[in-house]
Amino acid sequence: MVLNDRLPRSESIRATLKSSGTKITDLSLSGKFLALRELLYDCGIGVVDDDEGGGKKSDGSVPTSAVSQHRALVFCQWRATVDLLVDYLNQGALGDVSFLRLDGSTPVNQRQVVVDRFNADPSIDLLLLTTHIGGLGLNLTGADVVIFVDHDWNPVKDLQAIDRAHRLGQKRTVNVYRLITRRTIEEKIMRLQKFKMDTANALVGADNRSLTSMATDQLFDLLTLDDGDAADDRPNIKPVVRPSVSGPTEEVSDEQKWNLELLWDESQYDDAFDVTAFLAQIDSTNQRT
Repeated sequence: MVLNDRLPRSESIRATLKSSGTKITDLSLSGKFLALRELLYDCGIGVVDDDEGGGKKSDGSVPTSAVSQHRALVFCQWRATVDLLVDYLNQGALGDVSFLRLDGSTPVNQRQVVVDRFNADPSIDLLLLTTHIGGLGLNLTGADVVIFVDHDWNPVKDLQAIDRAHRLGQKRTVNVYRLITRRTIEEKIMRLQKFKMDTANALVGADNRSLTSMATDQLFDLLTLDDGDAADDRPNIKPVVRPSVSGPTEEVSDEQKWNLELLWDESQYDDAFDVTAFLAQIDSTNQRT
């Protein structure tokens, strides 16, 4: 997904793959998709039954854990990830799986048709979605498993996606799985998600009223510290922690901890954690060492 001419090592990567007779799209090169295949097998998805009724994987081996039939929503942040996943499913690389897709390529007037078909047809194992399209307003109680292949910078979008299966009419327990590659930018995304959720909880916690129920002056009172308030009278909360691009997180000074301008907007996260810039930085670091 990131191999392009702007990547400094693209030529050497292509040469290495060519010499080994491997394609960049081979499933074996992706630890995440291998983990997804195992997760689907554990859910009884993609398992081929033999004549005696025993569950087998597509390669003939028997799954290690007990399998029961489930149906899953698979959320991706990028449509390119959905395209890649569709290619693997069509090749049978993830087993014998039936699926539908719902993303930006689906016509608006056909999206509810896809939703209704998935909910009504238990033979459809997976519904592939992007969080932008599938994260709001849909009732997808036909699934009892939610899988995130990759994640959104905004934690609320992921929570809204989970809620698609947690709707009125859901009679089964819903299990949620997140696939995260260790020592990659995904770990930063999850830390930033936690930072945003902790910040939101500090502003409006379980003991406070919802923002939607507050009058404008009450909201301003919540976010404003009076000049006459003594430092000793301030609530005893931990300082806000600001993400740092260059290294570990930085603790904000006591005078700045109440300044909401310290929180980044979406564009700052996108610029600071651009994938191409991230890969170029890694490549330059490796060359120096």
